[in-house]
Amino acid sequence: MPPQSLEQIAQNLVARGKGILAADESNATMSKRLEAVGVEPNEHTRRAYRSAMFSSEGIEEYISGVILFDETIRQKMDNGTPIPEYLISKGIIPGIKVDTGAKPLSWHEGETVTEGLDGLRSRCEEYYRMGARFAKWRAVIKISGDLPSTAAISVNAHALARYAAICQEQGIVPIIEPEVLMAGHHGLDQCASITSRILKAVYSECKIQAVNLRGTILKPNMVLPGSEAGKADAKSVARATSDVLKEMVPKEVAGVAFLSGGQSDVDATSHLNETNLTIGDAPWPLTFSFGRALLADALSLWSKSDIEGAQAKLRHRSKMNALAAMGAWSSDLEV
Repeated sequence: MPPQSLEQIAQNLVARGKGILAADESNATMSKRLEAVGVEPNEHTRRAYRSAMFSSEGIEEYISGVILFDETIRQKMDNGTPIPEYLISKGIIPGIKVDTGAKPLSWHEGETVTEGLDGLRSRCEEYYRMGARFAKWRAVIKISGDLPSTAAISVNAHALARYAAICQEQGIVPIIEPEVLMAGHHGLDQCASITSRILKAVYSECKIQAVNLRGTILKPNMVLPGSEAGKADAKSVARATSDVLKEMVPKEVAGVAFLSGGQSDVDATSHLNETNLTIGDAPWPLTFSFGRALLADALSLWSKSDIEGAQAKLRHRSKMNALAAMGAWSSDLEV
């Protein structure tokens, strides 16, 4: 891959009509998903599944980058080609999850801080040599009672900014992912308020730590009511999400690639489409960085040895979300 600036890589990742495939589930999480569809979880089945998904014909029309897990970036396709090298050959940028998970936050019951800063510089050096040109770090924010605490927001924002600075130092574009979880009874307004707080804290820390925002991508939650609070209509979600982003996300940021956060496939697509139609003249593109919302149905088909069907399903969902990223999706296009 020829050398490119952080800004060029970030712009390529959020190119019009393209989004990012999040295939960075940890071994434990991926094993649970394989077990759920009746497949024995091990290194071989994880590799076989991901190899089948990455070789889906034509996904490069809709997918700009793929986030990998440490095990996966070291694996090979069925033909022996290293996975990062194969993705690059398709015009897809390899990325890598670099955090080591959310751990309990001391003296703050029910809250977490994402770890993984120790040794991050050397890991980024290795991942860069392997072909990775962007990375992801996920902070988890929970709404419940008086939570989140100021402490949880502060430590996670600080860690996200430190991660971003280290990645950029090593030539890697950081995806900044502060996720306000859907789980809970909270309403749309409370989600909007908490999302605003965490974004304000994150960008304050990024400024302090001299992060080049033009070489970053934000991966936020959409503003949604809690999963126990009942659904909001797509227009309400789009308005609330647009308002928060326009107020809190600096214009220098290269792009916004939403996480799906446990929404159904079609809900995630519908909300992405409606937000693009609602936000108007935004300084950054809105696209997707979905995992389950792209892969859930494909995994089910793959588990039944329907490889072509699984690949077709991934291609379809990728196309639907690529259209939604341009505000051009319609439910009539779903099959």
